[in-house]
Amino acid sequence: MTSYKKWWWLLVIVSLGVTIPFAAPYFTLNPALSRVPVASTAIHFPLLIAHIMFACLALVSGFFQFIDRIRTKSPNVHRYLGRVYVGSVFLSGLCALAIVVYIENFTKAISFLALSLVWLFTCWKGYRAAVRKSFDEHRKWMIRSFGVTLAAVSGRVAVPVLLLIYFALHGLTLPEGREKMIEEALNVNIWAALLLNFMIVEWKLLASKRK
Repeated sequence: MTSYKKWWWLLVIVSLGVTIPFAAPYFTLNPALSRVPVASTAIHFPLLIAHIMFACLALVSGFFQFIDRIRTKSPNVHRYLGRVYVGSVFLSGLCALAIVVYIENFTKAISFLALSLVWLFTCWKGYRAAVRKSFDEHRKWMIRSFGVTLAAVSGRVAVPVLLLIYFALHGLTLPEGREKMIEEALNVNIWAALLLNFMIVEWKLLASKRK
């Protein structure tokens, strides 16, 4: 197995390992098990359920989009999975835009809004490139789109690192307590994930262009 394939499957395992425990409570359809405060069981919670379920579908179908064997030997399967991915991103992203109004913390709301808009934009650009049969551009935009999809994973992985940074910047003390430290980390983890993922994606695209 090549080094690339090893890293790819490691990414799959880490992504599923992070996503499944987070998403599992929502599949019970029980608002009491929600990991975020639910403002309305009639509107907010159904939107949250739809957002998470379609995001999970986008994550899984997205991974299959980058398997060379499927893309080259089974193009029809690749196109079908592509439609599943695009549809999942659009539905999850639109639900996310509606969820923003229920987020009380302004910093977190803006970061979630930015993530949703970038997710929808990159996926739309990839979809339109495929319709025009500009497959090189399609590939680039879909890599960017999937990088945003993975922000949900990297954002959670980044939290322990952000906690350590917060602790270090405050002289190895917690002046406002442990809860404030966790709150601060959760307010910026989406921005950190977006920045990190875009840096990796653009570096990968530039490296591929040089080759």
